[in-house]
Amino acid sequence: MPLETQWALVADAQRARIFEARRNGAAWVERSEEALAEVNPPSHDQGTERPGRVRESMGTTRHAIEPRLDPHRAAKAAFARRLASRLDEAATGALYAHLLLVAPPAFLGDLRAALGGAARQKLRGSLNKDLTHLPLAELAPHLAAIPRD
Repeated sequence: MPLETQWALVADAQRARIFEARRNGAAWVERSEEALAEVNPPSHDQGTERPGRVRESMGTTRHAIEPRLDPHRAAKAAFARRLASRLDEAATGALYAHLLLVAPPAFLGDLRAALGGAARQKLRGSLNKDLTHLPLAELAPHLAAIPRD
């Protein structure tokens, strides 16, 4: 692996694509073997049962118990942890020297929080936009415009 190899993770909460450039200024190539997709239906579709009920200590009033964590949000966070784990594993294996992250703001925060030490050291820039649906020809200028740390 050349020392200048860069990876760019372009992701949202359900889809992830990894692109690679072998040296600074080289053309980006999609690493299709690294692409991930996940089905994460809305919260109301994930819970099939009615929420539990609880009685008031005084009287006959009952209230629904809200789940501590929204299942849809929990699935997004789990996907971010899985991606971060893959990036950290690749950083430890020296598959890339520099990392760029592109994701919507909330998911980008999840990714940054989940990154391990090896990937965090190689992080050079990020962009808070959802560009997962763009073809490579339209995505490349966005990647080139990311300010490097």
